[in-house]
Amino acid sequence: MAQAKKDLVIVESPAKARTIEKYLGGSYKVIASMGHLRDLPKNKLGVDIDHGFTPEYIPVDARKDVIEDLKKSSRSAPTVYLATDPDREGEAISWHLKELLNIPDEKARRVTFNEITKKVVQDSIAHPRDIDMDLVNAQQARRVLDRIVGYKLSPLLWRKVRRGLSAGRVQSAAIRMVVDREREIRDFKPEEYWHLDAHLNRTEKTGTFVARYFGEGEKKRELHTEDEVNAVVVDVEKAPWEIASVKRGERQRSPAPPFITSTLQQEASRRLGLTPRRTMSIAQQLYEGVDITGEGTIGLITYMRTDSLRLSEEALYAAGNFIRGHYGEEYYPGKPRRFKTKAGAQDAHEAIRPSDVNLTPERVKKDLTNEQYRLYRLIWGRFTASQMSNAVYDNVVIDAVSAGHCFKANHSSLRFPGYTAVYEDHGDDEEEGVKKPLPDLREGESVKLKKLDKEQKFTEPPARYTEATLIRAMEENGIGRPSTYAPTISTITGREYVAKEGKYLKPTSLGEVINELMEERFPDIVDMKFTANMESRLDQIEQGKIPWQNVLKDFYGDFDRELTKAESDLEGVHLKVPDEVTDEICDVCGRHLVVKSGRFGRFLACPGFPECSFTKPIVVEMPGSCPKCGGRILKRTSKKGFAYYACERGAECGFMTWDVPVKDKCPSCGKSMFKLSGKGARKPFCVNPECEAFVPEDKRGYRRKGASGKTVEKPKEKK
Repeated sequence: MAQAKKDLVIVESPAKARTIEKYLGGSYKVIASMGHLRDLPKNKLGVDIDHGFTPEYIPVDARKDVIEDLKKSSRSAPTVYLATDPDREGEAISWHLKELLNIPDEKARRVTFNEITKKVVQDSIAHPRDIDMDLVNAQQARRVLDRIVGYKLSPLLWRKVRRGLSAGRVQSAAIRMVVDREREIRDFKPEEYWHLDAHLNRTEKTGTFVARYFGEGEKKRELHTEDEVNAVVVDVEKAPWEIASVKRGERQRSPAPPFITSTLQQEASRRLGLTPRRTMSIAQQLYEGVDITGEGTIGLITYMRTDSLRLSEEALYAAGNFIRGHYGEEYYPGKPRRFKTKAGAQDAHEAIRPSDVNLTPERVKKDLTNEQYRLYRLIWGRFTASQMSNAVYDNVVIDAVSAGHCFKANHSSLRFPGYTAVYEDHGDDEEEGVKKPLPDLREGESVKLKKLDKEQKFTEPPARYTEATLIRAMEENGIGRPSTYAPTISTITGREYVAKEGKYLKPTSLGEVINELMEERFPDIVDMKFTANMESRLDQIEQGKIPWQNVLKDFYGDFDRELTKAESDLEGVHLKVPDEVTDEICDVCGRHLVVKSGRFGRFLACPGFPECSFTKPIVVEMPGSCPKCGGRILKRTSKKGFAYYACERGAECGFMTWDVPVKDKCPSCGKSMFKLSGKGARKPFCVNPECEAFVPEDKRGYRRKGASGKTVEKPKEKK
């Protein structure tokens, strides 16, 4: 008896293949294509511009064995299910597979999995569809567009700047954003302002609190000079003080929506210290499937390339049951929360969520790597919290008045945790130190002035982008799509157009030269509105509203004219990339060191080479200032590979710590604060021994488990 032929399922990765084969059983054979098997040639443009921008696709040479295996399996299979990722790229891969393997229309079926669970996989196989050529054409348009820009512009950069450079449509817009921010910082003119804090005591009962100057009566007023501050001090020093008002109220905070691609990358960068590319790699592993004890192989999260906040009714129902069962009725708001997806989003997939909310992070922890666990905990917590009750806070605002001047003090305390029992929100900045509760004061009550503290401040320039904030800015400006954020940032940093200093992104001299050339000669490529409009037109192709060749034709006419003019105007011109001069001094000859690039990345070198060949690693300047002498704090690495932070004056000052400096200042003494080293959000503390808020070193933690299970201290080195 002849053995029944198996249907063939083609996916992209081996991990996904193993997971899906377990769900489908013995009637199906599942093979991984390992990504694209057909692409444009590497050694030429590969696009026939004169005949409708027809692309020339060729088999990927490195995938010959895979192609032969797939051809053999597809010929004998009754049905071939093309089960690549559920996005434009995945749709295009399925189409390329169909064309490359010569699969007849009636035999090729397209299936997609928003989550890789047994139910979804089996349902999807039972309801296949045809390949969506609108999705394919949108991806083709993007691929051809980016090939034209890169292939035509890169040779110009080689001739006019430096060999080996490349240009790209989305990356050029991203570089411009980083350069524009750097220009803002350079052009920024700080403005002086002052804080004036009154330390007040009750007259009869104990209780000290601090109130900050607000203004005159109900009118807010900024103090811009020391003379203005001193005038207020003279008015209130000898005058009586009383409590003008005590306002008590309730404040509620609602949970954030579940993650989309951009917010996941931002939060993983802030809280876990993961690069966007690493975040997406780990998320892909969680999506494709992990062996879970007692459950078998299961995809733990839904598809991670999405810009939609939509959630399935099944997921909302399961979340409600889980919250009521594990936290209590008061933690559930009574009905599901639904979040509105922003205008312009593709809305092709659900938001990123756990495939089964009952698989809590602690339940699956032993089956995951540390990175997988931490990212899954973030996704699970954000989704679960999004369906929970608001957090409720008690707010107190006290107005203390003297000689017509108003000083305000406020305090907020958590009354009901709500969603914060599962997931705490964190912004870009470090959290302020915990404020002391205010005494129980009454309106009209007299208080005594203990002392006045005045502090000079200056407005600060906008912060440089981090990977997280650049992704947010790209999303807000419509530059790129969920699948392009991580590769774009990897490209601009990997090609040294942008350097990462600490967590901040700064344009290199090379990046600024390239951006200046692009702004002058190809303004459309680096224009935010143009780039966002192009993304919108690609979306219209996907929706079947416009032919993809028309979009390329409209773009190419202006681009070709700009390219021809640039070639003519720059005839005989070579743009020099200036050395990036630093404040670091050469230990040998005393010159200012410059930044150079080598095979292992950027480093500092003496500009007097070959007479002086001194080099040293780049030192990262940290936020804040030395609490001993006020100098810069630099990040350094010990001989054993530990990162530590020391004053730029070295032994002359002697300050050194393992703790990480932050930009916040201590509210008590005004010195820079620090936080424990390590990934994730940590509360800052004061290291000034003379401050009342000082936290001794032995109270700051450093505990970790040794091989014996005993608690040991973090290694200490003397500098």
